[in-house]
Amino acid sequence: MDGANKTRLMYRCNLNFGRFNRYLKELLDAGLLEQVGGNPGEGFVLYRTTEKGRELLKILEKAGEFLSV
Repeated sequence: MDGANKTRLMYRCNLNFGRFNRYLKELLDAGLLEQVGGNPGEGFVLYRTTEKGRELLKILEKAGEFLSV
């Protein structure tokens, strides 16, 4: 939520490079993640969860609580 670079996200997701890039693009296009910092080709870029992404996480957490009861 505070921001992470592409490599850290990829390792935390345990996905290979190609699959991770596809999912990252989908999350960015859906407005669930945002790019913070420079352009991808220029240097250090961070990705952060948007407000819309945080709302989705809350909904998924509630659904998980409901399903585990």
